[in-house]
Amino acid sequence: MATEPKHIMNRLYFVAGGMFIFALAIVFKLVDIQFLQGDRYRDLARENTMRNYVIEANRGNIYADDGSLLATSVPKYEIRFDAVTVSQADFNAQLEDLSKALSQMLGRSVAYHSDRLRKARADQNRYLFIAEDLGYSDYVKIKGFPLFKLGPYRGGFIVNQRTVREHPLGKVGERIVGNESRQQPGHYDVGLEGAFNEYLTGKAGRRLQQKIAKGQWKPVSDENEVEPQDGLDIITTINVNIQDIAHHALLKQLEYYEAEHGSVVVMDVKSGEIKAVSNLGRTKNGTYYERLNYAVGESHEPGSTFKVIAMMAALEDKVIDTMTVVDTKAGSKKFYGRLIHDSRRGGYGKISAARALEVSSNIGLATIIDSNYADQPQKFIDHLLEWKLDQPTGIPIKGEGNPLIPGPGHDRWSKNALPSIAYGYNLQMTPLQTLTFYNAIANGGVMVKPRFIKEIRVMNKEVQYFDTEVMHPKICSDVTLSKIQDILKNIVIRGTGEGLYSEHFSMAGKTGTARTEYWFPDWEENKRYISSFAGYFPAEDPKYSCIVVIHKPSIKKGYYGADVSGPVFKRIAQKIFTDSPLMDEVRQLDDETQVVKDDYLDYFAQAQAGHTQVPNVVGMAGMDAIALLENLGFEVKVIGAGTVSKQSLSSGGKLNKGQLIVLTLS
Repeated sequence: MATEPKHIMNRLYFVAGGMFIFALAIVFKLVDIQFLQGDRYRDLARENTMRNYVIEANRGNIYADDGSLLATSVPKYEIRFDAVTVSQADFNAQLEDLSKALSQMLGRSVAYHSDRLRKARADQNRYLFIAEDLGYSDYVKIKGFPLFKLGPYRGGFIVNQRTVREHPLGKVGERIVGNESRQQPGHYDVGLEGAFNEYLTGKAGRRLQQKIAKGQWKPVSDENEVEPQDGLDIITTINVNIQDIAHHALLKQLEYYEAEHGSVVVMDVKSGEIKAVSNLGRTKNGTYYERLNYAVGESHEPGSTFKVIAMMAALEDKVIDTMTVVDTKAGSKKFYGRLIHDSRRGGYGKISAARALEVSSNIGLATIIDSNYADQPQKFIDHLLEWKLDQPTGIPIKGEGNPLIPGPGHDRWSKNALPSIAYGYNLQMTPLQTLTFYNAIANGGVMVKPRFIKEIRVMNKEVQYFDTEVMHPKICSDVTLSKIQDILKNIVIRGTGEGLYSEHFSMAGKTGTARTEYWFPDWEENKRYISSFAGYFPAEDPKYSCIVVIHKPSIKKGYYGADVSGPVFKRIAQKIFTDSPLMDEVRQLDDETQVVKDDYLDYFAQAQAGHTQVPNVVGMAGMDAIALLENLGFEVKVIGAGTVSKQSLSSGGKLNKGQLIVLTLS
């Protein structure tokens, strides 16, 4: 029995010891929290209740060449209400006036807004939604409403700002301007937005926010801790008027021919400035929108527009002349076991090389190139490489398609490769790459790099200027250039493009019609074509070059380049001519010509002489002779116009005032 109290005491000692150790642990933890890790826990607490909210900077604006906005960042505001922080006295005093103001601005009845605010107060709602997507003027207006004007604490006014990218032109030119990535908001990868992102992107700012109920955050004050810095502005080469013309001309043709997609590029000949790029693709319901940047990114077989390039190589090597006779047979000819056909039934027979290009004879160009380069194909290919047709243009816009120019030894090379390349098959180029070469023809042989941007500016001050870049100083001799330019003019006058000819303005260019997806087994049952037209205008003194490419038009309505793409080219050229003011130089009025000066001196001498006899006015200007004779008292009758060739009274006779004198002018 004596041992039982001892066991009880041991238990008490054990419990007391445990409690003592537990107390020591608590004290140790308190010391650790307070002194050893206090800063970390305080920072953690602040992180859970306060945060620095990143305010994205406004991107720089993108302007057209005349200063019109193509893309701009617009602030949008969301307004919310903290019904808890407002005192009961302020809430009761200003509820009615606030509800009236909200009703006038946002619609709905005064009672509706009053009931919502009362309910938020009763529910202790600290983040009641009021309005969103407000512009700056509406934000300033609502910020001045009763109660809200007291600020974030006393008035419960909460504002969240976000930046929205807007395109004033809407969907016109959307792909070339570029837009925000749907997969990665805030990222810009395509078009001018992506190409010049480093300039357009500004520096983000910061704003302190406090965590409130239900995991929501509200700004601590109306001011930002770090103000965001806007990005730089870029001035592009795009012309709003020409862009609009190109877009609607392409859209009209795509809709009529029910085509799959198409693109247009308009380029300033001298500078290489891109004035318009339109890319339209068809949706499932048959409408068209800026789907992909086909003009820059889509490589395909160019077809007959490449025949011009092939002909230039042969002319440069002097293996042919424009008058060289080519036998195009009766419309079909076999090359290495494969038949090549011309579009004209029965063929063209024997024609000149120039005429072969004018009528776009596949057989003609294949014969010219195969006959002169079959034993030395690399010599022909070297011309294409010298003209950089195997290389992208190097424009800053992402996604430029890679051209393909196969040569001997390439996987796609065969005996048939050379004649195929001659008329635009077995190679690939983008519309922009093809246009770059045609632009060089228009530009006196100087190949310039396509240019999309003129300068970078900040606060209307120039930061950087982008000048014209020359890719090739002279693609061919002046003799070759002159011959090709003549043929391109004649294509529109009497060749495949004669339906486009207009006596009111001149154009030069080449039609193109190429099969596409012909390797598919269903091609014979469902034929698909690419129609194109590349050229420049005016033909004599080129100002703009242009290419139009339309994929898979309905063959029931037409598929030849002259019918499908050519009219788009003509419409663009015609509209630009119509909208461009005609400039005539007027000489200074004080300019003297020798003829006028001599006439005046002759008249002055006659007028100053003291006349007692009939003067000799033969050879004088009619108006001067009349003035002189009438001042002497003669009655003057005039026959004809011009200078005096005969006078009825002989010079030297006696002067009698009132006497009639007849002047014959011629």
